[in-house]
Amino acid sequence: MPAPTAATFDRLVALASVDVAAGRETRPVVEVFTGREMATVPVGTRDDVLAAVETVRAAQKAWAATPVSERAKVFHKYRDLVLKHRASLIDMAQAETGKSRSAAQEEVLDIAMTSRHYARTAADLLKSKRVPGMLPVLTKTRINYQPKGVIGIISPWNYPMTLAVSDAIPALLAGNGVVLKPDSQTPYCALACVELLYQAGLPRDLFAVVPGPGSVVGTAIVDTTDYLMFTGSTATGQLLAEQTGRRLIGFSAELGGKNAMVVTKGVKIPEVVDAAVRACFSNSGQLCISIERIYVEKAIAEKFTAAFAERVKRMTLAATYEFGVEMGSLISEDQVKAISNHVDDAKVKGATVLAGGRARPDIGPMFYEPTVLTDVTDDMECAATETFGPLVSIYPVDSVDEAVERANATEYGLNASVWARTKAEGEAIAARLRAGTVNVDEGYAPTWGSTGAPMGGMGVSGVGRRHGVDGILKFTESQTVSTTRLINLGGRRLPPKLWAKALPVFIRAMKYYPGR
Repeated sequence: MPAPTAATFDRLVALASVDVAAGRETRPVVEVFTGREMATVPVGTRDDVLAAVETVRAAQKAWAATPVSERAKVFHKYRDLVLKHRASLIDMAQAETGKSRSAAQEEVLDIAMTSRHYARTAADLLKSKRVPGMLPVLTKTRINYQPKGVIGIISPWNYPMTLAVSDAIPALLAGNGVVLKPDSQTPYCALACVELLYQAGLPRDLFAVVPGPGSVVGTAIVDTTDYLMFTGSTATGQLLAEQTGRRLIGFSAELGGKNAMVVTKGVKIPEVVDAAVRACFSNSGQLCISIERIYVEKAIAEKFTAAFAERVKRMTLAATYEFGVEMGSLISEDQVKAISNHVDDAKVKGATVLAGGRARPDIGPMFYEPTVLTDVTDDMECAATETFGPLVSIYPVDSVDEAVERANATEYGLNASVWARTKAEGEAIAARLRAGTVNVDEGYAPTWGSTGAPMGGMGVSGVGRRHGVDGILKFTESQTVSTTRLINLGGRRLPPKLWAKALPVFIRAMKYYPGR
């Protein structure tokens, strides 16, 4: 595969160009494949956040008064613009993260899918709903959904486009404004996606992007917005939960995972091996829902392990802006060190490396081979701690029961994968796993791509859900409005003794009323 050309690099620099006021502190943005500087981005301050929140809050009032059907038109157009500019967006995602082109396309297409889903469903999900009142006929009760106001979003570097705007889409459709802090390593991915939102007709004052350090910009967002959406590490999520809790504002987070795959006897091993490669090494393993632990029944463990290791050895790695490469780069030197430390620790303590296990500076400064380990024990760092990179361990087990027990023996609970002799058996195993999403006969894509269903984690893997009904209603305040008819519930139209006798009769009769 060809390496990035000078023309490609020049095009990316043009895409990343942005005016920076004189005297502003800036941060370089590099092309990960080569380490070359593409551009600089302003470093935001607390004052920048305060100004942004004030501007967004003022614009949000008019937006909230706009009919949902009118808001939805913006996002139908946005979907079309994302697809129209797909190639340039993929270029930018690759440049800032080093991911393969297929992985970059996944997140660009995910934005289009999410935009389409909520543009089509928001009006129905947000409309006022009637529910049974306290007393049939005598009371009428409805639920209204009001926007929270200004939503703060702190997005990560691993999927810097879709995780910057795919949560903003339902938040905006629900009538809110948004202030976004993208990760400092990948600011232009977010800026490019938001610029297309403006082109689609979203008022510019409604969505602000403030790049900068989490300790400054992130803290200011937590201090001033009305709800926080975060995607990132469990440790940071726990800190943000404390901060939002003190302000009594809502908080939703997708956090870390140590995701398990269960493989039982009777499966078609070549099919499972092929899918496991995607499940473990998509986005160079820098994916919170990727698989890091594989539990295989002993009857097929040897055959599966050999086939999987051989397939991983044949994976293609390259620094290229072309399709056809299976795995790209890690994003930073810190990530390379983290993976190396996990692998080196496991090797010293007796693990066996079946594939990979080395950095590949000959390909690019941040490349590391996809790695498969066996003989991993509990005292090894990679056994229980999330690696967040191209490293997976295989564990033979005596039975499905043991596989389920070991898969659940973790504080995490984000994603899982199940492969069994039949789909019914796979679904039965899935129901026993403590994970927010479980894929039967796949790794992660079907649950993630099911935008109509909730996605999130159990345990320390998250709070709340994105996608589905949960993914939009969490950005609203539910309001109950009840109207009393015919009589006053204080009984003032009846003698007190008669009213006291009548109330229990009403309550007993309610069991015969539909919906009660």
